Amino acid sequence: MSTPPGRQLDKRRVAQHFAAAAAAYEDHDALQREVATRLEERLDYVTLDVERLLDLGSGTGRLGRLLARRYRHALIVESDLALPMLATARARAPRWFSRHRHVCADAEHLPFAANAFDLVLSSLALQWCEDLPAVFAGTRGALREGGLFLFATLGPDTLRELRAAFAATSSATHVNRFIDMHDIGDMLGHAGFADPVMETEYLTVEYADVLTLMRDLKGIGAGNAQLERTRGLFGRRQLRALTEAYEAYRRDGLLPATYEVVYGHAWAVTPRPAKPASEQYFPLERLRRRT
Repeated sequence: MSTPPGRQLDKRRVAQHFAAAAAAYEDHDALQREVATRLEERLDYVTLDVERLLDLGSGTGRLGRLLARRYRHALIVESDLALPMLATARARAPRWFSRHRHVCADAEHLPFAANAFDLVLSSLALQWCEDLPAVFAGTRGALREGGLFLFATLGPDTLRELRAAFAATSSATHVNRFIDMHDIGDMLGHAGFADPVMETEYLTVEYADVLTLMRDLKGIGAGNAQLERTRGLFGRRQLRALTEAYEAYRRDGLLPATYEVVYGHAWAVTPRPAKPASEQYFPLERLRRRT
């Protein structure tokens, strides 16, 4: 399976956005913090021996710090496309006897050896990958047999108010597009994962005005990285038109920004080949004596 049409990302721009946001990222990451917490809590329902784990798209290392408390003796590898994000993560990791390691890498071209990890997690990073089948194939290869892939990403309804407000003022693409969870589930199966499970929930962040929302998006590096994005500056007239269009969504004095959060998990389990017809077995109680 390939990337859906109309969703081509400028990976260089993605890296630039996140590099620029690294220093102040955790001043703007309320949603990311909440999703990372909810994702980590899902491990309460998993029985898995974890000696080595990978945080894919680790950003400033917030999820890695949560995982360090859960898996106190595990090696935690944090991987991100933007080197300044990893530098920030490293500065905030424990200084003495740290079990954190940091690798700058593109999730679509993972550099890890086969069977390197027992667990791979990714919190709100997959939406910045253009070639998800390549990400899933690389992740499957890096997991040992019986390992778990657990992730959270964003679905197509994300920022629907902002998308509609932009559409009312311009025909250009201003907001990134996101992939439907059913397509993601299909990609996991094609990559060799077993028993993929997908679910979604909606989270809403409320703002006093559009400018504060735009500052938060810029503060976490979530700029428009579509190849077909509008080039050039966003002027005062455009901002005024966007603000007026967004006002239609104001409720109880606040503007909502809706996020469709997609959670998924799948197991690195190779299916057993079916027995030939000549080797099929059946219970002894099915035998009957002929008379």
